[in-house]
Amino acid sequence: MGFLHCLRAAWMTGKTHPKEYRIHQLEALCHFLDERQADIQRALCEDLHKPCFETEFTEVLLVRNELANALNNLCCWMKDENVHKNLMTLMDCAFIRKDPYGVVLIIAPYNYPIHFTLMPLVGAIAAGNCVVLKPSELSSCTERLLAKALPCYMDPESPDFGRMVNDAHFQRARALLESGRVAIGGETDESERYIAPTVLVDVKECDPVMQEEIFAPILPIFIVRDMEEAIDFINCRERPLAVYAFSSDSKVVNQVLDHTSSGGFCGNDIGIHATSIALPYGGIGHSGFGQYHGKFSFDTFTHLRGCLLRCMGLELMNKMRYPPYSNKKLRAIVCAMEIRRHWL
Repeated sequence: MGFLHCLRAAWMTGKTHPKEYRIHQLEALCHFLDERQADIQRALCEDLHKPCFETEFTEVLLVRNELANALNNLCCWMKDENVHKNLMTLMDCAFIRKDPYGVVLIIAPYNYPIHFTLMPLVGAIAAGNCVVLKPSELSSCTERLLAKALPCYMDPESPDFGRMVNDAHFQRARALLESGRVAIGGETDESERYIAPTVLVDVKECDPVMQEEIFAPILPIFIVRDMEEAIDFINCRERPLAVYAFSSDSKVVNQVLDHTSSGGFCGNDIGIHATSIALPYGGIGHSGFGQYHGKFSFDTFTHLRGCLLRCMGLELMNKMRYPPYSNKKLRAIVCAMEIRRHWL
């Protein structure tokens, strides 16, 4: 764990705090995306057979947008935020200071190895943190690229990355095909660790494919009697990263939206909500902690520090807080601090 001590030591020097340092690191990440575009495309092709079009659209472009948005707005995000004051603190200075957490950890999944690794990294850097970055070992070519190339552009983090055998992941995913019955697809190639897009039917609730995150091109179809049972099925489990509802009837889509809870929601599409920089993206409960995209990333990696600077010349007003107590003093304090409800 020596690298953690190095990161904490770097954090204690305060080098990551200044706006200029954050901007420099974000701009360096921009250079990485621009100058290593061909390397990124090759790595994703080797790892996931991802076409260059998908790489640019679903991985690189979205991170570029995050970087541009962070660089455009960082000065505003970093500013102290003034807050409402009551009569007791009217002459004081009350504000929220945007403090970095310090040393943070980002663990990325393999399915979008550039997007899900660098997107939260943008927020963590913008917020002024030191970062332990752990790309997925399953997308090994992309992992090697990030481990080798990123330190050439940015202040290096740790060279230590966890490992897992890719073949084991393939075997795990292939075993899920034993759930239910294959209606579409089902072909596999162990030498390429390839599983064809597959639809499973006659799936039971107790089947393995219904008990864990799939992370494979496998779609199980589980039949319910009606909308109420579908909503109950979702709500009696841990809240998911996303809920998707498809219907030509907007009332059906809104019914699912209104009666479920999830990290995100998308009606009549899959994943497109993750491309919007204006929407927070992240899980809830077991599906994940924190949110990113734009200022949501900055806020996720920022401690909101409540601050009040008291004016020493107001000690006369403070006397009402001190013993001996009286109803008169209490009424004065209530009058100064009470928030009144606005009746409609």
